[in-house]
Amino acid sequence: MAKAKTAKASYRCSECGWQTSKWVGRCGECQTWGTVTEAASATPARVVSAGAVSAPARPIGQVDVRSAQTKPTGMDELDRVLGGGIVPGAVLLLAGEPGIGKSTLLLEVAALASTQPGVPVPREANGADKADKPESEHVLYVTGEESAEQVRLRADRVGAITDHLYLAAESELSAILGHIDTVQPKLLVVDSIQTIGTAEADGAPGGVTQIREVAANLIRVAKERGITVVLVGHVTKEGAIAGPRLLEHLVDVVLYFEGDRHSRLRMIRAVKNRYGPTDELGCFDLSEVGIVGLPDPSGLFLTRRDEAVPGTCVTVTLEGRRPLVAEVQSLVAKSHLPAPRRATSGLDTSRVAMVLAVLAQRCKISMHEQDVYVSTVGGVRLTETSVDLALALAVAGASVEQALSTSLIALGEVGLAGEVRVVPGVQRRLAEAARLGFKHAVVPRGSLELADGSPLKRADPQLTSYEGMKVMEVDSLKQALQVSFTAP
Repeated sequence: MAKAKTAKASYRCSECGWQTSKWVGRCGECQTWGTVTEAASATPARVVSAGAVSAPARPIGQVDVRSAQTKPTGMDELDRVLGGGIVPGAVLLLAGEPGIGKSTLLLEVAALASTQPGVPVPREANGADKADKPESEHVLYVTGEESAEQVRLRADRVGAITDHLYLAAESELSAILGHIDTVQPKLLVVDSIQTIGTAEADGAPGGVTQIREVAANLIRVAKERGITVVLVGHVTKEGAIAGPRLLEHLVDVVLYFEGDRHSRLRMIRAVKNRYGPTDELGCFDLSEVGIVGLPDPSGLFLTRRDEAVPGTCVTVTLEGRRPLVAEVQSLVAKSHLPAPRRATSGLDTSRVAMVLAVLAQRCKISMHEQDVYVSTVGGVRLTETSVDLALALAVAGASVEQALSTSLIALGEVGLAGEVRVVPGVQRRLAEAARLGFKHAVVPRGSLELADGSPLKRADPQLTSYEGMKVMEVDSLKQALQVSFTAP
């Protein structure tokens, strides 16, 4: 008698849903380790009958959008990234490295939001003359990592004590839902999603199943009651948000809080935003008294000096749509090692190696016997290719001990053939440099035609006046070196 065939076990990735017939340690789709688990046997789909609707369908033009308008948080830099403020019913995910300042930022945001005017109070029914004065809305801050006393000490230090800010130290989802029923907040901060658990799901808090269940319940409450929910998320060693990728798809806004822990500068950027742009950047200054927004952070990335120093060059980088003036510094010294050292800070190591090779091959500036140290000022990280030209000029100046003018900036991408390529947003970059008092600029050929969509009038084919600046267009790195070190 033939044996009945047994069904093969099916395994599924908890991150992306990829399926396989046998267990593997790494997902073949998203390449995540340890997420492939045995899936439950498939059951035939059941027929679902029609039920009661929550609200009748209406023509799209009759949908009232007043309840979905943005409300400012009181922190201008955060409102810039969010597109004007927070939206009722929206769910935000803020991720960042441990100790970067996420809790301090959100505590200040919660305190500021609790002082913002809310819905006007209606007049009393008995006709008493009561002013329609807006009331401040309640804000609930839930901490699962610290005690209430620890958060209170931080609030005293940063001045985040208000009457409408409520604090709860909980790690159980049902308790948080009870606090929401009691406080009736308009803004809920959960710090962090990895510390909250529920008895309705298997596993320990922070696991994939727990995070998915907790997030789904909080999102449901946010949509039903019009509460803005801010979730704090941890990041992995690779810099990605810890937990299932499904969490990023469920929330409305994903924010990254970045910065060097040895620097005071902190930045917020949006990688997903259903209510606003994703190319804005918010800058903050982290100090002992809290976090303060920086509407003009360019001065943090420059060294104040009266005399020119060899090995320095200023450039303008674009963080989203925001131009930031930054300085690149280089030091070239005689090497006593068989393999000269190449050290970088704030710049891409492979990009620096490429620029050094182009200088050696196309401009005959060889540094095979010198140690090369390249760094940025203020802890800023420059990843744009537009900083290639400034990097090349700084290294070349340090190699020949010749200083560039302190009023000169350089923009452009350097190619392997030694050409200098056009970069986007030249008009915005030049306007920012002119605002800060720079008088000369070296840009790729053709940049001025692309600046505002039409060619500018030129008095000289190579020298053009742009908002008080002398802009010099170059075709190659060799030509850029010639015009840069001869500029006054």
